[in-house]
Amino acid sequence: MEIPLEADEVLTRIKKLQTDGSSISKKQVKQSDPDLMRSALFFFPSWEHALKNANLL
Repeated sequence: MEIPLEADEVLTRIKKLQTDGSSISKKQVKQSDPDLMRSALFFFPSWEHALKNANLL
């Protein structure tokens, strides 16, 4: 399985979504940016863990 983003890129993209005012809900990101979600779940045990690592929770 190819992972399109590195862990630091995942965190950067999540922070950018928040900064841009886009939704960071799991359902919304899964639909709008499946590569981000796939990569996040590869590097982190859950979407919530990815958000915590991005300092958004």
